Amino acid sequence: MEIRSATPADVPEILDVLRAALGEPPGLQRTEALWNWKHVDNPFGPSIVLVAESGGRIAGVRAFMRWNLVTSQGETVRCVRAVDTATHPDFHRQGIFRTLTLSAVEVAAADGVHMVFNTPNAKSGAGYLKMGWSEVGPVRVMIAPSLRAIRPRPESEAPLVDAPPGGPTGEIADREPRGLRTPRTPEYLDWRFGAHPTARYRTVARDGSFAVLRENHRFGRPELVVSELLGHRPEKPLRIARRNSRAGYLIGSFPPGTPERRAAMRAGLIPVPRMQAMLLVARPLVDMGPVTDLSAWDLTIGDLELL
Repeated sequence: MEIRSATPADVPEILDVLRAALGEPPGLQRTEALWNWKHVDNPFGPSIVLVAESGGRIAGVRAFMRWNLVTSQGETVRCVRAVDTATHPDFHRQGIFRTLTLSAVEVAAADGVHMVFNTPNAKSGAGYLKMGWSEVGPVRVMIAPSLRAIRPRPESEAPLVDAPPGGPTGEIADREPRGLRTPRTPEYLDWRFGAHPTARYRTVARDGSFAVLRENHRFGRPELVVSELLGHRPEKPLRIARRNSRAGYLIGSFPPGTPERRAAMRAGLIPVPRMQAMLLVARPLVDMGPVTDLSAWDLTIGDLELL
């Protein structure tokens, strides 16, 4: 078994391994366009991608996606996101997941990365904890029914909310971070919400504030994911979306104590403490103080979804 860096020529076979191991969930087709969006076109830089090769076949893949966070003191934390990891079913029980992950950690540390973080599923979460990751906490959601919950017919191509596609345009004045926060630069917003090759984002604007929304179906029902709230009064565009959306409900996640959380509550979203939540885990690669307290983070669903 050889562990090596992936090359562009490996991408079609890497995608085959991901499909064989993980399937292809709705709304997240594993295309070369999506792979390049995440791992090549990412404004934070190209990903660290390793493959395990055996007998001329790719047996497993491990990708660390670049990401920057900013502290409340304005310092930049160079991070990677543990995404797109899979072992082909023909090569299970050979320790490939662990070998690839620890090898990628070594590469990231040598490259000056400060921290790895991700939101593993229930199956892989225990494996990360055994390799030195620590639990940060569950990322809880907020929810509200739309005010005209008319379920669109499956064949309808009309948007769930009447708003332009893509993310907000122009200069957006981001607020001061309350914890580890993704910098909302124009380059980031354009890449994250305007250039995603598979997700359908729409932006409702009102008086210089924005609600970035993603059309989705969960359990066969249409939902509107509140991916991002920006500006001084983002509850205004969010109320418009809630009033006019043809989805059954709106769902989002914003850290307690943040302006976006208060705006979401003013627009009618309420926390759902018992609903299944994403588990955030992290592994610092340098001495950077405590990061395992969820209150030290300032992330939204837009930071975590579809990555």
